[in-house]
Amino acid sequence: MAVSLENNAPHQVVIVGGGFGGLYAAKALNTANVNVTLIDKRNFHLFQPLLYQVATGTLSPSDISAPLRSVFSKSKNTKVLLGEVNDIDPKAQQVILGDEVVPYDTLIVATGANHSYFGKDNWKEVAPGLKTVEDAIEMRRRIFGAFEAAEKETNPEKRRAFLTFVIVGGGPTGVELAGAIAELAYKTLKEDFRNINTSETKILLLQGGDRILPHIAPELSASAAVSLQKLGVELHTHTRVTNIEDDIVTFKQGDELTEIASKTILWAAGVQGSGMGKILAESTGVNCDLSGRVIVEPDLSIKGYDNIFVIGDLANFSHQDGKPLPGVAPVAKQEGEYVGKLIQRRLQGDTLPSFHYNHVGSLAMIGQNLAVVDLGFLKLTGFLAWAFWLLVHIYFLIEFDTKLLVVFQWAWNYITRNRRSRLITGREAFVQAKTQQSSVPALQLARNQQNQI
Repeated sequence: MAVSLENNAPHQVVIVGGGFGGLYAAKALNTANVNVTLIDKRNFHLFQPLLYQVATGTLSPSDISAPLRSVFSKSKNTKVLLGEVNDIDPKAQQVILGDEVVPYDTLIVATGANHSYFGKDNWKEVAPGLKTVEDAIEMRRRIFGAFEAAEKETNPEKRRAFLTFVIVGGGPTGVELAGAIAELAYKTLKEDFRNINTSETKILLLQGGDRILPHIAPELSASAAVSLQKLGVELHTHTRVTNIEDDIVTFKQGDELTEIASKTILWAAGVQGSGMGKILAESTGVNCDLSGRVIVEPDLSIKGYDNIFVIGDLANFSHQDGKPLPGVAPVAKQEGEYVGKLIQRRLQGDTLPSFHYNHVGSLAMIGQNLAVVDLGFLKLTGFLAWAFWLLVHIYFLIEFDTKLLVVFQWAWNYITRNRRSRLITGREAFVQAKTQQSSVPALQLARNQQNQI
């Protein structure tokens, strides 16, 4: 199906997803003679690489989010729709949002990925992942709620379970979560409680492979492991989780099975394509890989439909070195920019060479003054890597006022070692508070009797 080249009406580009891929595709079309409709089920762009800092109380959700209407307020050819795409009709060239139909000449699907529990979807409730703002808030509630529950617990065994944190997955998210929780327990919170010693906190990082951060150079991975261990994190490589039930994590190392009691289990392992992958497969016949990611052509279109593109974490692009590109922000950004340029070239009767990802490097934060950076030609650890990590993340934040807020929050945290966003929110926290109030009637009765004497 060829792209329409008619000039009597603006070309209609529909982008599904306002993450890095969709955002940069829309930005690349900012001055083009096209009409862009950006559809997302949330009204904001989320800077996912900093979600772990929301989960551990350093930043607030608004610090890493930008309203899509604000981002494109000056892009007169771009319209933002709040909604969720339920289906696609490639023959009629329409996307369906409930009762609403949005026509397109070119469709870009950039809906990202979800967590994969490797067939154990029942683990999702007890081991939340970190992909959305809601995930980060829930994770924050569990982390800080565990310390609060430990403060009230008199049973030593149960208290140990509250002070034990298990993180599954040794990629960047798992490493950054482990380091942040270690700093919370051993530095930030150490003077805040009266009945517990937060330095007794136990943090386990479980990794299936032979090393953490497998996508960076081995020497940097080893440096990151040493830094985490110095912070107090226990590393377990060659480790596979076999069961999570009744606050017990069972994992296997070789032939040895280990069980550990933990009230806070966090998931940072495995991804699978969003539900849009299945919708595309059913409507166009395109193939997906075992993780639900859509197999794309060298120009990021799908087979048989050269006006439908899939980019970002949902795309399986294996045309560069035979391996799928990683699901990271720089990949999605470059793919979005490429597709935006390709659409403009096609409208001019021209084309572009196949997409090629320019690897800009890999980096991970471990803790204050601790990070690793792998740029290929340059490898950094320690303070220099940490400073570089800060600069890169500030640069890629979308709006200027957001950059200022994050810089201020980081500076304050660096000076005071305090985290101002340690809120425990949600209905469950309220229900727990009510339960605690109703669990002391005898104490209240004793007080009433004493007042009557």
